[in-house]
Amino acid sequence: MKLNILAFAAHPDDTELSCAGTLATHVRKGYKVGVVDLTAGELGTRGTDEIRAKEAAESAKVLGLSVRDNLNLADGFFQNDKDSQLELIKVLRKYQPDIVLINAPSDRHPDHGRAAQLELDSCFLAGLVKVETELDGEKQTPWRPKSVYHYIQSNNMIPDFVVDVTDSWDTKMQAIKCFKTQFYDPESKEPETFISSLDFMKMIEGRAKDLGYSIGVSYGEGFIKVKNLGVSDLHNLL
Repeated sequence: MKLNILAFAAHPDDTELSCAGTLATHVRKGYKVGVVDLTAGELGTRGTDEIRAKEAAESAKVLGLSVRDNLNLADGFFQNDKDSQLELIKVLRKYQPDIVLINAPSDRHPDHGRAAQLELDSCFLAGLVKVETELDGEKQTPWRPKSVYHYIQSNNMIPDFVVDVTDSWDTKMQAIKCFKTQFYDPESKEPETFISSLDFMKMIEGRAKDLGYSIGVSYGEGFIKVKNLGVSDLHNLL
């Protein structure tokens, strides 16, 4: 299956928090969209990797994703090395996305910045003819996405552009709430973490409102470019 947009994530729920509104918006427009999580999030304080896999599957249904895969790299310990790159290259060549969304270039969680560089390097290497990969016994064709963008995570960063996600905001919040073990639940007996507080959820909404306000809409999600952006018609800009 060819995807129009593929989002990589170091952990299940990275995309929900950072770019789910953008993913849902493009699904509604008829694009094929997928998410590939690098790890199962097995080092997370709350829940288990089995529960998070179920939560990720529920979120995928809410968002209308065509694909949700997990590479099962080691949470907290994966590296930007040849073996990991080849796993991502196989995915890129399998789904041949035109646009790839990747983790923030740096962040509070060290996995995020490390994942971003792994994802970015793999996008380049996937286009090299002499990097050979096979999937199900078939030799894969080289593929390099046309565009790669970082989404923004915990650390506040100035975006290069903002996507209007107003019409998909409720869908995004439903997707986040699929991860019941991870986020705010006043009845939960799990230990409190950085992302489980009510203040964290207020920050997610507040940031989206602030970004939306900056472009004249109710809610927005920000992205950071990898290379210069270009337009052919100034009327295409909000």
